[in-house]
Amino acid sequence: MTLRRITPLLLAACCTAAVSIPAAAQQQAKNIIFFLGDGMGPTTITAARIHRGGEDSLLHFERLMERTARIKTYSLDYQTTDSAPSMGAYMTGVKMNNDVISQAGARPIDPTKEGVDMCGDGNGTPAVTILELAKARGKAVGAITTTELTHATPASTFAHTCSRDAVYTIAQQIVPGGAGYNPALGDGVDVLMGGGGNHFTPRDAANPNGRPDGRDLMAEFAGAGYYVAGTRAGMMSAQPGRKFVGIYSATSHLDYAYQRRPEQPTLAEMTGKAIDLLSKNPNGFFLMVEGGKIDHALHDTRAKHALEETVAFDDALALAVERMRAIDPGLQNTLIVLTADHDHTMQINGYPKRGNPITDIVRDYATGEPRKDADGKTFTTLVFGNGPNRPDVRADVDSVVAQSDDYHQETGVHKSSETHGGGDVKLFATGAGSAPFKGTIENTQVFHLMKAAAGL
Repeated sequence: MTLRRITPLLLAACCTAAVSIPAAAQQQAKNIIFFLGDGMGPTTITAARIHRGGEDSLLHFERLMERTARIKTYSLDYQTTDSAPSMGAYMTGVKMNNDVISQAGARPIDPTKEGVDMCGDGNGTPAVTILELAKARGKAVGAITTTELTHATPASTFAHTCSRDAVYTIAQQIVPGGAGYNPALGDGVDVLMGGGGNHFTPRDAANPNGRPDGRDLMAEFAGAGYYVAGTRAGMMSAQPGRKFVGIYSATSHLDYAYQRRPEQPTLAEMTGKAIDLLSKNPNGFFLMVEGGKIDHALHDTRAKHALEETVAFDDALALAVERMRAIDPGLQNTLIVLTADHDHTMQINGYPKRGNPITDIVRDYATGEPRKDADGKTFTTLVFGNGPNRPDVRADVDSVVAQSDDYHQETGVHKSSETHGGGDVKLFATGAGSAPFKGTIENTQVFHLMKAAAGL
């Protein structure tokens, strides 16, 4: 597809808020850090809180971020959104169709099996993202994730296409000077981190899912002046003054926190390094941080992984708040927003005893003995509305097995993969311009509130 050139004047004018912005939101935020817990619905937050510290505890973001809101998540065409339009709504203030990446009015069209983009010209219009607005104002910008860098959430900050699966097109849009580059990114996104190296390197026998066009985008990044890293050690050695791209998995997403290889950085480490690099810009910065593996674990009905990923995401937020308070005391010039793009179907059920591990089977509050369903079988506290693990005849669930790292929770409706949920999600905010983040609001309004807070 051909990207329409977006001038700085258009960037400043095209996204006038479609909602009434309270005067308090006009407080200037030189820096914005936007945290996105992919799939981190209210039940996941509650379960992660219990998993980490017990029923009466709080996660870091619940304790450190004083503004709260409920966010409506539906997309332009679905009651239950996928990650592309929900993140696009946060980044652009525009409702889009499921599967569409920051492309207003686009009809989703899948690429070919070879990865050829089939969107065509005239299929929607690039919706200006807050990252592009920040870049046009001379700020440093970055996007980091535990998923592939071309995945729906990070892509929605810097790319425009009719399909989230057009990963090779998404990748080339962030390489300055190359064919298909997104000109609204100016001289380039300053910090990029994630996985999916195959979307940036040529297809061959050793890399069967590589780029069909044969381009080596990692070499092109280096040629454009980027410091390129493939490991945690390489990331740690990066110094301010150069743009940075870190791809820490050659073939897929980053590892789950439980299984993380030492050569891959944690999300907290990536967040800290991104702040170090971006905060040197005197005009400030915009940074998007995604905990993307929360969503993957929930789709796979592996609750324990989802809770551990949420804890790792929470650690990244805590580090960011600490680092920014050192740079900007009182967060007088920094807005931090944390939310989710959509819910999932996981629920807490069955009157479990207080203090019982949230990943365990349900135990009676009086006796501590396992509780039984109507057929006399034990069952877990966490279950899913749908997904792959629905036995035709239930057996007892063993407590040790239920608390193991890779246990798959049982589900109600049988599906090959658990789906998103359509419920509202929570939002937390703190710092400059955070006061208007309250009530029950559209996901599109979050963009307008951030834009107003930063004076973009």
